[in-house]
Amino acid sequence: MKCRWVVCIFVVVLGIVWFYDAPRWTSLASRILHDPSVLMNVTSNKSESIGASRALAAAARVKPILSNELATKGLHWGDAVFLRAFKEEGALELFVQDRVSKRFVLFRTYQIAKQSGELGPKQREGDGQVPEGFYYAGRASMKPDSTYHLAINCGYPNAYDRAHERTGSFIMIHGNTVSIGCLAMTDEKIEEIYSLCDAALLGGQDFFRIHLFPFRMTETRLAEATGHPWLEFWNNLKQGYDHFETYGIPPEVEEKNLRYEFLLDDTPKDSP
Repeated sequence: MKCRWVVCIFVVVLGIVWFYDAPRWTSLASRILHDPSVLMNVTSNKSESIGASRALAAAARVKPILSNELATKGLHWGDAVFLRAFKEEGALELFVQDRVSKRFVLFRTYQIAKQSGELGPKQREGDGQVPEGFYYAGRASMKPDSTYHLAINCGYPNAYDRAHERTGSFIMIHGNTVSIGCLAMTDEKIEEIYSLCDAALLGGQDFFRIHLFPFRMTETRLAEATGHPWLEFWNNLKQGYDHFETYGIPPEVEEKNLRYEFLLDDTPKDSP
């Protein structure tokens, strides 16, 4: 019944616009009848337009305040960024690269509004786990038309996850306060996070790294995890954590022999 009403409404609307521009709408109707994906493309373009407007509006709201606060730390709107999150502490850190030292400086720490699962990596679709590991996001990862206001796709599964036959998709850092496997930050906070990351991409950063940890990878905290089934995995993560703590620059990361390997080099890269 619902489908019939939709068809009727579509026919009525088509009849009205036909009266005003028959040749144009005859062509469109023909295209839809022969290729239904045309209608889907129209919907997709509308969604993209709404998303772009939403992102621009968010940036307009947060840029004045954030720009001033960046300036007090010698940092700049549009410079490269780096995200790091800790599940146990429920915190997401946003770093901005200093133009002189090339090190990434902590700019903001955001409380995660909602996350699901427990300590340990995501292993399969539907397990409700937030991933742990080393990810990155580029332009295609930015989702301004998200159902959850604004969102950034973390890039799970990465090469390491795929090597371990882990499944799942669409793990996001997003707005709102609900989450299954994602990091929900509230609409207010995601506007700042998204806008800073978007500005960095517009400023020339090809992609930004997103490091997801179970907790702060200190020797003391790892000692408390003695005997935990994920301890070996966490010790591997700690290598990447320690690199950033030492050099202030996220390491180059790759999967090799089912482990993360890191380029322990303090020389800054064009794409951090």
